[in-house]
Amino acid sequence: MKTATQLIHSIPVDELTGAISVPIYQTSTFVQESPGINKGFEFSRANNPTRKVLEELICSLEEGYAGFAFASGMSAIDAVLKLLKSGDEIMAVEDTYGGIFQIFNHMFERFGIKVNFVDTSNTDKVLAAITPNTKIIWLESPTNPTLRISDIKSISKIAKQHNILLAVDNTFSTPLLQQPLTLGADIVIHSASKYLSGHCDVIAGLVVVNSKPLADQIRYNQNISGSILSPFDAWLTIRGIETLYLRLEKQCSNAGAIATWLAAHPAVDKVFYPGLATHKNHHIARKQQKNYGALVSFSLKSDNIKNAIRIVNATKLFKLAESFGGVKSMLAHPATMTHRTIPEDFRRKTGLQDSCIRLSVGIEDADDLINDLKQALDKLNHPAGKQITVLQ
Repeated sequence: MKTATQLIHSIPVDELTGAISVPIYQTSTFVQESPGINKGFEFSRANNPTRKVLEELICSLEEGYAGFAFASGMSAIDAVLKLLKSGDEIMAVEDTYGGIFQIFNHMFERFGIKVNFVDTSNTDKVLAAITPNTKIIWLESPTNPTLRISDIKSISKIAKQHNILLAVDNTFSTPLLQQPLTLGADIVIHSASKYLSGHCDVIAGLVVVNSKPLADQIRYNQNISGSILSPFDAWLTIRGIETLYLRLEKQCSNAGAIATWLAAHPAVDKVFYPGLATHKNHHIARKQQKNYGALVSFSLKSDNIKNAIRIVNATKLFKLAESFGGVKSMLAHPATMTHRTIPEDFRRKTGLQDSCIRLSVGIEDADDLINDLKQALDKLNHPAGKQITVLQ
């Protein structure tokens, strides 16, 4: 079956009633026939029928062994990190989301877990950074917000040679554009608040693993910690996934057009988009992704926070907001918003400039979105730039 058909028909019809929409089992507990004899459900912290449908759905889409739904993307990450113990080390992509930086440096380091930040877009640097205590390699590909690309397949081979788990945050791509488990990863994480739910109306996190031992550990962490997704939020996420294929198709098309236009604008310095031939590791993105995604970041020739804020305050269609992946286009200024907790010197070292602006491209008409950016950018009046083409 084609991807669109498979996605839709991976969502089951309710066996009990024939309901074509997955029912919301808004219950905390379940009646048992006798102690330990039940219909597969005892207490909703451990398992819930609505949540189970979502967990099986994301597992199917990622081609994994088992899936798990959490109250947020950060709680999903927390459950994965609890696979570690004191003395273990994480090798993490250096160009990472601010929330990840905080949980690594301000929480888990207190428990004796060391984090080494590495430019994972260079596979040689990954190999060189491995220590005897490295237990997890943590990737985002593309990264947030400069969209760096790491070679998941090559890094997975390195990880396996050293008996290291490979975890990949696949939020930006979703399983429709990239399937890290099929490239050799052991664990995939999603902030389902983004593209999967797709309408900015739910907070949710997902984890998919490739083996029973990992599934048993994540299931234990999920149940004991209790950071589970509610039945209603699970239903919202399922409903969002039903239209994921159509939304992403339009969003990716819009993003490619916007990236090409930005690259030629005289006020723009750098454009970060894996679909541009000039983007570092474009050839890897072309190989491991089915499309280049719907996030575009760019910096200004007048590289300062003041001018970036002028731009983000001047757009009309692009709404100034944290998060991404919704049907409405949004933009953010990472240095003062999503990445403000990252120390300035580290932020700049990873290539996140003061003027970097991140666009979450929605499903509006591309020409309208470009015109909105034009009226904001043209206020800066910079000299002519050069044209860069996007590859399809």
